[in-house]
Amino acid sequence: MTLPLVVGVDGSDASLLAVDWAVDEAARRDVPLLLVYASLWERYEGALPSTGQEPPSEQVLAEHIVASAAERAERRDAGVKVSTDIVPAEAADALLRAGNNALALVTGARGRGELQGLLLGSVGLAVAARANCPVIVVRGDKAGLAGTHERILLGAGDPAAGGEAVRFAFQEAAARGCTLDAVRAWRCPAHEGADHPALAEEPTHRHEDQASAQLDELLRDAVAEHPDVRLRRTTVEGPARRILVDRSAAADLVIIGARRRQGHFGLQLGRVSHVLLHHARCPVAVVPQLM
Repeated sequence: MTLPLVVGVDGSDASLLAVDWAVDEAARRDVPLLLVYASLWERYEGALPSTGQEPPSEQVLAEHIVASAAERAERRDAGVKVSTDIVPAEAADALLRAGNNALALVTGARGRGELQGLLLGSVGLAVAARANCPVIVVRGDKAGLAGTHERILLGAGDPAAGGEAVRFAFQEAAARGCTLDAVRAWRCPAHEGADHPALAEEPTHRHEDQASAQLDELLRDAVAEHPDVRLRRTTVEGPARRILVDRSAAADLVIIGARRRQGHFGLQLGRVSHVLLHHARCPVAVVPQLM
């Protein structure tokens, strides 16, 4: 059975952008699209314009939201198979359950009713931090959302926690027929060579060589499985979060791995993931590595 791409919809502008992005992704991957409306009634009271009559029932409102999203998806690409589901539950919980049988979950950067000052809505953050499948938060500038850079950015982290992210990145680059930039950041401890500048070159090269070897190890299997993907390997000295945010300005999607410790129910996102989810200039995919 082909797993669907699941999109959380709520009628907000951000969720409609997520629908647009997901339709294009479903077409590239040749998978069906499932639009999920999941929230409690009181959060959406007044979402429909008043007619001077009694307020619409929860069911009417829910059907309006999913029907509008489905119509938008069909207008964007009639070849994508679209289905809908209305779940009377908290949005994050319902999406997390849907993610157990999904190729990936797609959310907007901020939902209806979220404060305008928020960089990432609470639902998107909770889903990205806890899902057992890849989560794509659709955010960024116009160029990043349009997907015109023809470049995927992979933040290559710990080899023990990044295998699934690497596989996802190669699959995405293959589906798009675009370049995959695999970037590993490295840091040279400040104290090494600080008192003796003439001796600083050796440890710097040692850390850079170690980062390069770790990157090769992380990519090896995926390179063999996807020999046609155009790959560019890069190691860069500096904070990973700053490097990836800067490079996201020239990417259509940035992909990072995240450890999921089974049996742990709190938010499981590192600092790099948090920064990208709030500041990246293109959509962000968080791909879990179950531990």
